[in-house]
Order: sequence, then structure tokens, then C-alpha cells
Amino acid sequence: MSHAITTRLAVGLAAYSAACTAAANPAYAQQATEDWQTIDVLTAMVASALGRTATPVDRRIKLARCPEQASVTAIDANALAVRCASLGWRLRVPLSTPAAGPANAAPTAASFTRPATGAPVIRRGDNVRVTIDTESFSISYAAVAAEDGRIGEMIALRGNDAKSSLSATVIGPGRARLDD
Repeated sequence: MSHAITTRLAVGLAAYSAACTAAANPAYAQQATEDWQTIDVLTAMVASALGRTATPVDRRIKLARCPEQASVTAIDANALAVRCASLGWRLRVPLSTPAAGPANAAPTAASFTRPATGAPVIRRGDNVRVTIDTESFSISYAAVAAEDGRIGEMIALRGNDAKSSLSATVIGPGRARLDD
């Protein structure tokens, strides 16, 4: 009988300890992922004010929940930026006209490929902003060029870890795109 009471007491203390840790340590409580339904409502409101419709955020993206309300701003006529300033993440949300469909959608930057010409716009050791764009989301992150590259060329890049490397297409000075 005393073993059962001890077990229940231990389980209760563990639950209480976890609740206290989350309340006392905001970083621990932020382990939850962002609520994309709320973000979709915010982006829909901003997009409708611009006379456009926002693409819903891809639910496979897992980002830490923002402690304050994420900000939504227009990047240009074709995209919104959702930002959490305190955690440093940013998401690009594509916009479309309400009547636009796949048949009359505007071509994306990913559909244009320029041949490699001219002088290199990225030099070895330069910081490069690498983007991954799809119809429903855009992700960007920082990398370092491992070689020189001209617009349209595929170059090697290094991430934060010296062991991680990737290849991306140069799209401008300090910018590259990860292709499928």
C-alpha cells in the first residue's frame, strides 16, 4: 500500500515540477510550435485589405511559438512577411488575386533561369542568403560561399557546421536559390 502511495506522490510531484519549470522558465514554455491557424487568419486579413488572398501556411513547418503576436507586413504586391522579432524567425507568404488560378498565375522567379555570364557576383567566403521557395512557403537561411559564382551557376556553400555543405544556384549578389 505504501508503494502505491509513493508512486502516486512521485507522479504528482513530477507533473507539478514540470508545470513550475514551464511557468518559471519562459524558454522552456516556448517549446510549443506556432499555431498556423491564427497566422492564416492574420495573413488573410492583411491580404484582403490589399485586395488579394493569402496562401495558407504549410502545416509541416514547425517553428517555436512566438511569445507575442507575430507581425504581418507586406513585402511587395505578391507576398507578406510573418515575423517573430523576439525569436528571430520570418516566413514569406505568397499572395494571389482572388480570381487567379493555375492557368493564369504569374510565372515565379524560380521559372526563369539565366545562363551564367559576366563576372562572379559571389566570391569565396561571402555570406550568402539561401532561399527555398515553393507555392505555399518560402524559407531562407545564411550560408558561406565555398567558391566563386556567376548568376545562373551552381556553387558549393557551407552552413553553420563545417561538415554541412550544399549546392545552390546563384540568383544575385549574396543570394542563391536551392533547386529541387
